[in-house]
Amino acid sequence: MKAIEIRNKYLDFFKKHGHVVIPSAPLIPENDPSVLFTTAGMQPLVPYLLGEKHPEGTRLTDYQKCVRTNDIDEVGDNRHLTYFEMLGNWSLGDYFKEESIKMSFEFLTKELGIPVEKLSVTCFAGDEDCPRDEVAANAWKKAGIPEDHIYYYGKDDNWWIAGEEGPCGPDTEMFYDTGKPACSPDCQPSCDCGKYVEIWNNVFMEYFKDKNGYRKLEQKNVDTGLGLERMTMLLQGKETPFDTELFAPVMKKLEELQKIDNIESRRIIAEHLRSSMMIIADGGRPSNLDRGYVLRRLIRRMIRHMNKLQINLDELKTLIEINVENLGEMYEELIKNEKTIKSVIIEEKDKFVKTLEKGEREFEKEIAKLSDTKMIPGNIVFRLYDTYGFPPEVTKELAMENEYEIDIKEFNELFKKHQEKSRAGSEQKFKGGLAETTEETIAYHTATHLLNAAIKKVVGKDAHQRGSNITVDRMRFDFNCDHKLSDEEKKQIEDLVNTWIEEGLPVTKQEMNKEDAIKSGAECMFIEKYPDIVTVYTIGDVSKELCGGPHVTNTKELGRFKIKKEESSSSGVRRIKAVLVKE
Repeated sequence: MKAIEIRNKYLDFFKKHGHVVIPSAPLIPENDPSVLFTTAGMQPLVPYLLGEKHPEGTRLTDYQKCVRTNDIDEVGDNRHLTYFEMLGNWSLGDYFKEESIKMSFEFLTKELGIPVEKLSVTCFAGDEDCPRDEVAANAWKKAGIPEDHIYYYGKDDNWWIAGEEGPCGPDTEMFYDTGKPACSPDCQPSCDCGKYVEIWNNVFMEYFKDKNGYRKLEQKNVDTGLGLERMTMLLQGKETPFDTELFAPVMKKLEELQKIDNIESRRIIAEHLRSSMMIIADGGRPSNLDRGYVLRRLIRRMIRHMNKLQINLDELKTLIEINVENLGEMYEELIKNEKTIKSVIIEEKDKFVKTLEKGEREFEKEIAKLSDTKMIPGNIVFRLYDTYGFPPEVTKELAMENEYEIDIKEFNELFKKHQEKSRAGSEQKFKGGLAETTEETIAYHTATHLLNAAIKKVVGKDAHQRGSNITVDRMRFDFNCDHKLSDEEKKQIEDLVNTWIEEGLPVTKQEMNKEDAIKSGAECMFIEKYPDIVTVYTIGDVSKELCGGPHVTNTKELGRFKIKKEESSSSGVRRIKAVLVKE
């Protein structure tokens, strides 16, 4: 069964069970307070999981494009991906455990034809905070899962919460038995030997955790996620996602083009190319900051491995065309943006070739200083990597050619510290919207609408939002603009926003047909990604935008707006960093 067939079966199944199919949100979040990319199906639905009414009702389903880069260095093995597709269905205060489990079992066994004996499930074991989840376990038994295929685990395995506080609850996970021999008589789903593979997770949000402990939620939600690539691999009996039709054409071409055989490098090229293309199609561009840096890293890592296989970099055009042809049915945006995708990746390739040339010159300068040793210190290798983007593997190759060794131990120690710092920052940015929906972030979220309106008045009506990032301490707003803002322009923008705040403009919410919303003058990014019924937030007669919320009810709640910095984000895109000061 092909990936697109699995996706369509999933959406059709839940549609028959009263769910409304909503579009996938873009990979670059329009108004999410906490993340660089859309990392999970629940992320665009945060306001509704917190209690806001969704315009399409209480039963929803979709496929969601996702990017996670925490494990980017692991890509190349037989399972890690940075871009993946998550199938999901949600109950927003509608059905709960029993119906959710019944539908999951029916889909797996009837629609996908998975034999019951190949399925095992896990449930929450219970602790001093919350009881053992017998409701879920009994629902699985009633559905048809044998009792000896039901396992209980603690909070580390079968409990979900975003951050330290917020909505949370037990989850139940479904596992597929690959048929591989058990590693021991005690082998079970918690084992990572490869016999059991997790295929689906149903989260039951029935509690709220705060500093005082746990309390029951008034609106109980169900949030589920099924990884398409993994399910496709298992149903096709393949060893890795790279053996499925999602990657096979590019993998075959790489094998034809390579002069040195390396399966890990082929996987990295195929995976990073697909991920880069999907990010670019949704508006991403390479830069030295945040999501732009992630994209730059993906493209450059891909190019490095093409060099490793001695593949002519001009073949990038062919590889992109293969992906567009192969994946265009699933992702029309690749067809629509093929020209842009090519130009962005090829331009980044050209920049990286220059980086490699510059790095080689710096390498030669460094070894010229090493008069009485044939050992290159690890801090030099790291500086070439950190300052010039020069890959340590290339440094090692150059060192060998010049009969030098490198202090790999010192480099690894420095690189590990760098990774820990980067991962900590990444975890902050990728930890999910539920944990960061606070009074402060709601205020900043509303302020982005005022800033967007002010920029249009000062810079021009063709200036549009290109992204935003919000924390409890500040807001960051990207917009297209062909010049650095003057001090006068910054002051005009700041004064406009503060005038609108002082006027105490009402913030109103209205649900309407998408076409009617656009005709009324409402602005948004990625209009094609919105459902037929949308939510429009209006701020006085100043701003009207499609947005999921949440927002304040009156601009007087925002405090004083202050621009702290204006800078370049990427080519043709400027960035404003600002704060709200409570007076």
